[in-house]
Formats: sequence, structure tokens, C-alpha cells
Amino acid sequence: MRRPNFVGVVGGVVLALVAVAALIGFGAGHYTNRTKTVGVVAAGPSGTATTVDPTVAAGAHVFVQFACAQCHGLNGQGGVSPDVPELKSVGKTLTVAQLAHIIDHGLGESANPTKPYMPVWGAVISKRQVGELVAYIHSGLPSVPDATPPPVPRDQGLEVAGAALYVRDGCINCHGPNGLGGVPNPLSEDKSIPPLAGADFRGEFNTDKKIAGIIRSGSVIGRAPIVSMPHWGGILSDADLQALVAYIKTFK
Repeated sequence: MRRPNFVGVVGGVVLALVAVAALIGFGAGHYTNRTKTVGVVAAGPSGTATTVDPTVAAGAHVFVQFACAQCHGLNGQGGVSPDVPELKSVGKTLTVAQLAHIIDHGLGESANPTKPYMPVWGAVISKRQVGELVAYIHSGLPSVPDATPPPVPRDQGLEVAGAALYVRDGCINCHGPNGLGGVPNPLSEDKSIPPLAGADFRGEFNTDKKIAGIIRSGSVIGRAPIVSMPHWGGILSDADLQALVAYIKTFK
């Protein structure tokens, strides 16, 4: 039985890093000079209210949706892993072409599952969403109301915690609600990202250890546009892995 191309979704480990790249291409002052800032109100550096352009606000939500915060830290502040860069500094060293390549092909140590690896996002994230991420990072990754990872209940059982983690860590973006799959993966064998439900999955991943193992190691390919699941071994705690496994086992 073949081994699925699992894409957790961090997971992705450095999707936001991707966005940083495009930041350079837009150039200093692009959004302050050409874009009318309206809409969302966020806290400024001194705690005062300031307006945030809707595109920037959308980028903040995409940053959360695709679990960039789980590897780069909330608002790209870093501190999650020494192997994952803090976005504000990294963005200044990368060209648009370099960042686009990272989004398309992933980045990291593909052979070492204990090290974070940014997944291949080309078939999952849209050009518009990339542009919104770029705007968000270009603006300094400000705090935007409600653009925060969902809380994880820790006192209601493993399955409840795992359900929240499944959303917070971006698994739902690639494997779908209840692990039903259906997200395109054009050059893969099945043309789509494998589901986490059904007889095939349960037959191959028939123990907790096997499920946790694929989450830790991912299935890194690094050849666009095949989506690859990142290594979560250097990011997720054993407790979070246990909760995710418990939730995945509830799927049909």
C-alpha cells in the first residue's frame, strides 16, 4: 500500500516566510502611498488605535488560517523554533522570485523529520491569498482583531483538543473537514491530497504510533506542484500529537 502525501497544515512550516518574499517586490511605501487604508482598527505601537488596510487585514487572517503562526509565531515574531526565522528580518534578505520559489517548492531539511520543513503550497494557496500575505508582512505584521489562532481546550478530553488543533495547525486546509480530503494535488498519484478517513487510511495507519509518525515526519517531496506535508516533529508537542491522533481516529 502506498504511503500518502500528508499535508498537515503549517502546517506548514513557513508559508508566511513565503509571503515575506513578496514583501520585497512591492517596495517600500507601496501600500502607504498607493492604497487607501480603511476599515479594520488595530492597536498601534503605543497602544493607540490605527486603521489597517483591508488587504492587510485579510493577510493577517490568511496567516492564521494556513498555520504560519504555528511556526513563525504570532504576528511573525518567531520564538517557536530556532530553525524557523522571524519574518520581519528574513523578508529583507529575499527577493520576490526567491520567496515565490519557497512557496512553490518548500524549504528546509527534507531528510530530517526533527527539523521543521516548509510545505509545498502551490496547489493549495491562491495568488490572491499570497498577495494578501505579502501586504500583511510588508506592513509589519500588525495585530488585527480576531486574526488569532483558535484556542485549544485542554480540559475537555483529547478528542476536543485535537479538533481545535486540526484547525489551528492548518490540517483542515489540505485534508478537509473530518479528514474527507478532496483538495487537488495535480502531480500526485491520485491527483488529490489523501483523506484521513476511510478504509484505505485505517488499513495503512492502524495504530496510534503510525498516525503520530506520519505527522512527525511528514511526506516531503519538494517538487511543485505536488503538495507535501511538512515535518511537525520539531514544532508539535507530544501532547498535541496525542490529541490530534485521538481526533483523527474519530473520522468515518
